Amino acid sequence: MDVKIKRIDKSLSLPVYETGGAVGFDLLAREEVTVEPQSIALIPSNVIVETPEGYALIIAARSSTPRKHGLSIPHGIGIIDQDYCGEEDEIKIQVFNFTENPLILARGTKIAQGLFVRVDKMTFKEVDQIKKESRGGFGSTDEK
Repeated sequence: MDVKIKRIDKSLSLPVYETGGAVGFDLLAREEVTVEPQSIALIPSNVIVETPEGYALIIAARSSTPRKHGLSIPHGIGIIDQDYCGEEDEIKIQVFNFTENPLILARGTKIAQGLFVRVDKMTFKEVDQIKKESRGGFGSTDEK
């Protein structure tokens, strides 16, 4: 399936799947960014993506980003909706510097990965009761 994509800086490469078995493609930092200690920053990814109908584009951390750069994605994942693809809708990667030092992220650094995930929209039917018994909350399966 072809996906429409626009690069802001054409000197940086298009995202690619690095191996034949990769399900995520790498996103690069468009510019050098300094992330202050214990702070959140937005890293421009250089791309605007037209997510196909029936899909969501999920932005997730690369497994090496915390170890290599001392950064994590504070909200876990980012969700790029199908209608987030206007001329000003460059994908930005939110990162948190969990170290005690400023981190300089170089232009062109692989900072996150994107995955297209098939989605369906549901309708909601309100009811007065779901089930009579609750399964339990956080950690409830550890107690069994």
